[in-house]
Parts: sequence; structure tokens; C-alpha cells
Amino acid sequence: MRIAVCHPQTPFVRGGAETHAESLVRALRGAGHEAEVVAVAGKWYPASELVHQMAVWRSLDVSESNGLKIDMVVAMKFPAYLVQHERKVVWLIHQHRSAYELWDHPVYADLSRQEEGPVVREMIRRSDRVALSEAKRIFTNSKNVQDRLWDSLRLSSEVLYHPSPTTEALLSMAPGGYGDYILFPSRLEGLKRQSLVVEAMRHVKTDVKLLLVGSGPDEGAIRDQIRLRGLGSKVSLEIGVPDKRLYGLFLEALGVYYGPYDEDYGYVTLEGLAACRPVVTLTDSGGPLEFVADGETGLVTAPEPAAIAAAFDRLYTDRKLAAGLGGAGHEKLREALPSWTDVVARIVE
Repeated sequence: MRIAVCHPQTPFVRGGAETHAESLVRALRGAGHEAEVVAVAGKWYPASELVHQMAVWRSLDVSESNGLKIDMVVAMKFPAYLVQHERKVVWLIHQHRSAYELWDHPVYADLSRQEEGPVVREMIRRSDRVALSEAKRIFTNSKNVQDRLWDSLRLSSEVLYHPSPTTEALLSMAPGGYGDYILFPSRLEGLKRQSLVVEAMRHVKTDVKLLLVGSGPDEGAIRDQIRLRGLGSKVSLEIGVPDKRLYGLFLEALGVYYGPYDEDYGYVTLEGLAACRPVVTLTDSGGPLEFVADGETGLVTAPEPAAIAAAFDRLYTDRKLAAGLGGAGHEKLREALPSWTDVVARIVE
């Protein structure tokens, strides 16, 4: 089949959504299909721009290309799933969160603070109900996203996990020893909450270190926080880390931390478990909690600096515990995670 994977692209920004779309295209091609990412560049502010982006996707003709029929579309994210096609499958990464669960959040709300926000929110919710109901099947990338969809629009879906490229690579590698640092690789932005874990490092009682890896709009603020808090000997930040270096950091870490706010899915969780590292996450982190059970496959703490610090100290003083949690998490990951062959079979069936 000829399959278009529809994806809204924010120029100069790369994250899990881009990796997800590109990985699906590779898997579809590997299964013998013709597949391409169909991307439309856009931005999500001001509120009126959202309406424009919705109209672009709704009016986009993906029935054929260059005179040849497109047999199927897979749409993965707002507003790409507004596209129309006789065989539309949605594999939902997330809805437009600021129109739903983040609408009135005291820190992360955005749309509600704009004059046109309430009107645009209603347009989003109405169009989502129509466009998602058109889909032949709706998959979600996690149970967390599935629950949000049901709670907001009462639409049913099927959970379909998938591996990241880094997860696949780490699953094929031998794990190393358990070092003295906690690894937190992620885009540097508000919802990932790097500032919270940096603050936690003021409370550690052992010599455990924190290594942040990534880039993003919060880089300057995080560097300032490390400097102003006098944490230069405890917290380090690496930007633009190549894959080989990243794999080594995973395989030699004491543990992996991933404590975003209400994450959709969370590749970092999978990657930590693939490397046999215990994952520390938080009670309000969403997707990671589908893989991390406290005291079984990692540690789950309250989203408070002192609690996070205590979890880090616990791993530092008990390497046997770290190894046991990491090993159990690794086995759980292998049991829960389908191969891309299985993923493609479900998408196109």
C-alpha cells in the first residue's frame, strides 16, 4: 500500500513525535509498503493560528499524489488527524493538551490565558470529536493518552506501545556497571521539569551526581539555576550528545530519572529499562507509571525535591537494589513492548 503518515512539524524542533513518525515510516517500508511523512509546518500561537492550522489540515487533499492513489493515512497528532481520507487510522500521540487537561493548570496553561482562548478551545473540541470519529481505528501510544481521550470525548481506542530507536539499540547491548550518576536525557522545557530535579540535588546526602542531557528553550534558565544554587559539582549538563555517547551514558548510569508532568508516553523510561537501569519517576508523571512500579521496576516518589533526593540516595547506597530494579524493569519492558513488525501488522490490518 501507499501510506501517508501525517505529521504537523514545528520548524527547528525535534522531539519524540518526530522520532515516532519517522520510525513508523521506516517500519512500513520495511514491511513492503510505500510510505512517506506528509508534514505541514506550523506554530501554536497565538490562539488564532491554531484555527488556521486546523483549516489547512482539514482542507488538505491526500486522496492521491502525482496521479497515484494514496491507500491509507496514519495521523498521529493535533491537528493532523483532521485530515480527511476514506481509510484514516489515528495513532494518537496526544490531543492539543492546553485545550484539555492543561486548560486551567496553574503553571502549564496557555490557551486559557489568551483572549480568544475559550472560543478556540470549543472549536478544537468540536473538530476533534468529528475528525477522530471518522477514523477507521484509533490507537493511542499509551494508556495515559487512551484515558485522556475517553475522559474528554468518550471515544474508545486501543493502546499500542512502540520502541524508540535508542530503546532498540540498547536492548541489543550488554549493560555495564552502576556508576555514581543519575541520567536525565530530555528536551529542556517546562513540562519536563528539569528545574525540579536540579532543586532536588540540594537535598542529597550522598555523593550521587545528576547528568542532564538535551537541548531546548530552558537551557539558559537551568544553567543559571545550577550556578545560583552552587550545584556545579553535583549537576552537569551536556548538549548535542552523539548516539554512541548517549548509549554509554545509559549503560553506565546508576539510574535514570524521568519526572515530567503527566507525560504522554515517555521514551526515556523505555530507554532506561532497556539499559537495565532503575528508573526514578514521580506520582504525577503519567506515561512512565505504566512501566515503573515502586520497589519493583524502579522508584516512584512524590514530585518534591526532598523525596526525589531520597530516592537518588537510596540507589547510591544500595547498588544491589539498583541492579535488581533495573533487571526487573528490563524483563517487564521485553514482555510489554511489541516489535515494529507487530506494530505495523496492527496498524494496517
